[in-house]
Amino acid sequence: MRSKNFTYENSGVSIKKADNFIKFISSRTKKSKKSGEFKNIGGFGALTKLPSKLKNPYLVTSTDGVGTKIEVANQLNKFDTIGIDLVAMCVNDLIVQGAKPLLFLDYISVERINPKKLKNIVKGIIKGCKIAGCELVGGETAEMPGTYSKGKFDIAGFSLGIVEKDKILINKIKENDLVLAVPSSGLHSNGFSLVRHIIKKKKIDLKKNSFLKKELLKPTKIYVTYILDLINKKYLNACANITGGGLEDNIKRIIPNNLCAEINLDRVRALKIFKWLKNKGISEKEMLKTFNCGVGFCLIISANNYKNINKFFPNQYKPYIIGKIIKKSKKVKLSGKISW
Repeated sequence: MRSKNFTYENSGVSIKKADNFIKFISSRTKKSKKSGEFKNIGGFGALTKLPSKLKNPYLVTSTDGVGTKIEVANQLNKFDTIGIDLVAMCVNDLIVQGAKPLLFLDYISVERINPKKLKNIVKGIIKGCKIAGCELVGGETAEMPGTYSKGKFDIAGFSLGIVEKDKILINKIKENDLVLAVPSSGLHSNGFSLVRHIIKKKKIDLKKNSFLKKELLKPTKIYVTYILDLINKKYLNACANITGGGLEDNIKRIIPNNLCAEINLDRVRALKIFKWLKNKGISEKEMLKTFNCGVGFCLIISANNYKNINKFFPNQYKPYIIGKIIKKSKKVKLSGKISW
């Protein structure tokens, strides 16, 4: 006998909620010059025009997530900034190559669709795209009962950028160049498993700790407009997004053979959240390996361009010198100690 209870809805997947969510996203995004006459949200694929007047363009791609920062968002029931983080983690990687972000797609997987939660996440994604100057052109929302426990979710992003060949930031670093630190907004989206471990072991009530509530969900800073302005002015030789692995692991990814970024940690301006973490018993080595420690982005420039750099940044994010490029086989040399 055939059962009337065997439906997709009864298995835990709501097509109606998914369709309504797509309509919501579509209502929040509009046709632009990039998509031309087409409305991308809700289709099988997204159509995007390539910018005109480019002589030798290269496409640059990046994909990333926000790690276990989503668990903090769940714990605090606050989801309006996590989408900004998602965009930031992708587009900040694109600009390291000199690329201008063009489009963004997201992937959201959930145990069950919670319209209010998802709408807040997507509002953040749209806001992040606006800050980065790119377009949200589509994505996927997957309702996956049995894969995630109640209320759990994950998000991932994909971004596409474009750059003229002569503006690609590769092989432009020279001896005696300066290494500048651009301040972070906080933790960004790295090291949250360690942060959560400390909170658990120290038995900290996150909901009652006003300092942590404010700090932990600060959105990752998006550096796109500043970096693109510097590239257009030809002030920038290279740059690095300081994510997981900290200063050393990320800077060494862009340093050519036989050159070294000599970094003086005495000059690094640690933010309050990193001082708080250090005081909870994390070693200096572990801090430097896990967190950005207050340096969200690094610039490598010719010394004679230093005076031209600061005017492109607001006061909170003005770059400052933390090192220089020397001749040496080891790609990064750390000296000194951060003042915690």
